[in-house]
Amino acid sequence: MDRAKVWKFEHNVDTDQIIPSQYLLLPSIDEMKAYAFEPLIKEFAGQVQAGDVIVAGENFGCGSSREQAPRVLKELGVKAVIAGSFARIFFRNAINIGLPAIICKEAYDAIQQGDVVELDLAEGTIKIGDRTLECTKLPPYMQKILNEGGLIEFLNKEDAK
Repeated sequence: MDRAKVWKFEHNVDTDQIIPSQYLLLPSIDEMKAYAFEPLIKEFAGQVQAGDVIVAGENFGCGSSREQAPRVLKELGVKAVIAGSFARIFFRNAINIGLPAIICKEAYDAIQQGDVVELDLAEGTIKIGDRTLECTKLPPYMQKILNEGGLIEFLNKEDAK
């Protein structure tokens, strides 16, 4: 199990809040990542640490289909996004780029900003203190994509076989 610090967000966090559209004109994800969550937590990009996780309510990643939203989170070192539910395109984009998107209905109420949790992706559990939360376990093929770092890496490895 990996230990991770929590950044907590509300329900209906949209892709414009994750990476505001005016920063999409920047030439690289590396430059864009400095503005992640700027409308919600101005200092997020400067304070998030590699291995931290995001916990949010329902409908995380709603809005546009921009792949930059999960990419800036991954580039900042976010280990996983845990939410009550995800917008379908955000969920798929996250998996495709190798960012775990975990559905856990109990997490939003059970976990607070700054908590430290233990996340076991293989088992689909989150441990907070002495409590263990059951999450939706990803199907084996999605877990393989994540293990390889994303869909392109997974397909390249499969082609090499």
